[in-house]
Amino acid sequence: MAALIHIENLSRHYGDYCAVAGVSFDLQPGEILGFLGPNGAGKSTTMQIISGVLAASSGRVQLDGYDLHAEPIKAKRRLGYLPEVPPLYPDMQVDEYLSYCARLHRITRSEVAQAVARAKERCGLSAMGARVIGNLSKGYQQRVGIAQAIIHNPRIIILDEPTSGLDPNQVQEIRRLIQGLAEESGILLSTHILPEVQSLCDRVLILHQGRLVYAGPVSQQQQDRVLVSLATDNSDTRLLETLPGVRQVEPLGPQQYRLTLDGHHSPADIAEAIVKQGGRLAELRSDQDDLERIFSQVTLGEQIQ
Repeated sequence: MAALIHIENLSRHYGDYCAVAGVSFDLQPGEILGFLGPNGAGKSTTMQIISGVLAASSGRVQLDGYDLHAEPIKAKRRLGYLPEVPPLYPDMQVDEYLSYCARLHRITRSEVAQAVARAKERCGLSAMGARVIGNLSKGYQQRVGIAQAIIHNPRIIILDEPTSGLDPNQVQEIRRLIQGLAEESGILLSTHILPEVQSLCDRVLILHQGRLVYAGPVSQQQQDRVLVSLATDNSDTRLLETLPGVRQVEPLGPQQYRLTLDGHHSPADIAEAIVKQGGRLAELRSDQDDLERIFSQVTLGEQIQ
């Protein structure tokens, strides 16, 4: 299946400073791809290059098969973009603003009303058309921002911090909206909220100092590691290393370990094997903080095992 976004050796320099260095990745249809990194990592620069706002110093960007440099208009038509600060006009009504956005995307006059209605329905704004944007809650303003990004029915959607500043109920609503959008589009989601990535994303990319330092599936990182606490003596490590399905044993504290599994054995298999070999199992649970651990390791310059 052809990638919706294909990035190849992307770089951006500001004089002697390199903001993005040789970044390459793909976004597949129907995928929600998490885009992480500490402040100053180059995420915003990369997204601005992909959206055509900023020129790359070198490298290649393809959007749904169109080269952004060679065919910029065709490429940008495939893309919807919500920046961290939504580009809203607070004095305009929702319908007025979305109609304006539709015309910017060169939707024909006869199709504008249909495009606005469809975007409002997808974003839960059907009853808000006559409301002034500045009078809406932050959550509904975010919905309007997403609606302008999808008004032209793009195959690619870039969302930069879409739940920033929202209350917990609004966050859940926006997350459900994003999941619905992924049924028809590929989504690149930039956020600092790791639980959001774990709940929404199929894969994750981590950028650090302009370089892509990690790429992998979110689900795998949660499934192939478990945390174990034993109530035994100093032979714990040797006992755990002999268990079938255990690829690595990482001591965390007294009788506490992180086990990396081979993907063919479940946590229940590990618990049963520990008991059979005479170990006294105090606790065994999934490593729920795995993505946070990976993020800390790669952004602090350590190696992922």
